[in-house]
Amino acid sequence: MSVNLRIYRDVLELSEAAAHVFVEEARRSIDETGRFSVALAGGSTPKRAYEMLATEYGEPKDLDWGRVHAFFGDERTVPPDHEDSNYRMARETLLSRVPVGSVHRMRGELDPREAATLYERELVAFFGGPPVLDLVLLGIGEDGHTASLFPRTPALDTRDRWAVANPVEKLGTTRLTLTVPAINAARMVAFLVAGEGKAEALREILKGNADPRDYPAKLIQPARGPVWIVDEAAAHLLEKPS
Repeated sequence: MSVNLRIYRDVLELSEAAAHVFVEEARRSIDETGRFSVALAGGSTPKRAYEMLATEYGEPKDLDWGRVHAFFGDERTVPPDHEDSNYRMARETLLSRVPVGSVHRMRGELDPREAATLYERELVAFFGGPPVLDLVLLGIGEDGHTASLFPRTPALDTRDRWAVANPVEKLGTTRLTLTVPAINAARMVAFLVAGEGKAEALREILKGNADPRDYPAKLIQPARGPVWIVDEAAAHLLEKPS
């Protein structure tokens, strides 16, 4: 399968492209099914895209926000007002600024296993069965992780759950995350990758032969294939697409 790679000059152009993909997929899903479900990502790159969504597409004439339902790909085990909370970042940049239909956060303040179970139930209740998100936004770390699917962690082997508590020994913590099957079931998955620090991981994920357990983003293979929205700094070790 060929790689759907879209390279932009800088983070600003990348963020504009990501916001456009969000709106395009939302309009399509709303036209087809009456609603749009999206799993939001944390991190600095999505943050810029969320700000653009709120400022450039925040009016009802731009997007029927009441039919948008926000979920999360992962969360740290912290309260929702904590500075490290993915929910807090998304709320401040987007969710408090547009009238979304519903917000489904991972409850990082609870026991991680309880929080994962509750989130899985919430997903199944919303979708009436196995979750099929319309769009999942992801990033990657310099170690090749995505969401909170870190190298050589237990969640990588999970095939019968949609959300789990994933112990991350190297960070000395546990994270909440969607599982590989939950992400791969999505109608569209978009990776947002910026910065020279991600270049080596991006090359390995897209071109290398390393074990996917060492670069978990390799495990993300939805039916349509993921879309890679990257800036030139992150892509500088890749051959440019023809």
